[in-house]
Amino acid sequence: MESILAEFEAYLFQEKKMARNSLQAYRRDVRGFAGFLKEKNIHRFSDASSATVISYVLYLKKIGRTTSTINRKVASVRSFYNFLIRRGDVTENPAEQIRTPKQERKALEYLSPEEVELLLAQPDGSRKGIRDKAILELIYATGMRVSELVMLDVGDVNLKMDFVACGSEQGSGRIIPIGRLCKEALIAYLETDRASMLTDPSEQALFINYTGHRLTRQGLWKIIRHYADKAGIRKRITPQILRHSFAVHMLQNGADLKSLQELLGHEEAAATQVYLTAEKENLKEVYAKAHPRA
Repeated sequence: MESILAEFEAYLFQEKKMARNSLQAYRRDVRGFAGFLKEKNIHRFSDASSATVISYVLYLKKIGRTTSTINRKVASVRSFYNFLIRRGDVTENPAEQIRTPKQERKALEYLSPEEVELLLAQPDGSRKGIRDKAILELIYATGMRVSELVMLDVGDVNLKMDFVACGSEQGSGRIIPIGRLCKEALIAYLETDRASMLTDPSEQALFINYTGHRLTRQGLWKIIRHYADKAGIRKRITPQILRHSFAVHMLQNGADLKSLQELLGHEEAAATQVYLTAEKENLKEVYAKAHPRA
């Protein structure tokens, strides 16, 4: 089993060009299924049946896994068996017809434009404030994932052409334009503050912490929470919610779905279409306020 799992992981990385976080999730999911098979004394993937996968779903429910987690794990197993079919190891996918639990759709969380403006106004003119201003402006200007933002190097920013290149190491590289205010914040940070925070001149990370090393995901979360508290915004604010805000505001201001999909780095259009729900809700609010007989 180990050799097949290793080949599957190499396939996802080399041929599917899967992002690092997605690759890690698939790895955990398929290895978790492999462990379940061993407990059932099934020592070959080809010996698993649809009943085996159903038993696995029931097991996941029993140990308290959420609906979204179960759906993701089954999707990973389904993808793995498609890989085995391609290799000629099996002829059927035991997970193909498995019905996973229906997931309740949660309301999309995002900030209003006014709340975003309030958040972005919080950093002061201190060394830390100038760095944090650039971070917040860049997240909202591009809708980047937190993992993509912390992995940015100085060379990924092109201030002459007004764009940022991100995600190339994860296999989903793309070019994202930046606006005037984001550019100004980056210039302020790069021309003065970043150099004063460096301890190693060879450090290439765009955003660095007080030790002079690359800012971590945890560090970025703390920065956002700090300014959300300072702004007095009661909503839960995370990097993901700022990404959602970017997407919703783009749609509200006329962006088409295909362009938004490219900006967000979504491989599937369905992942971008969830933002249409928020846009429809916004239209309902506009209608209710504007129509005299609403």
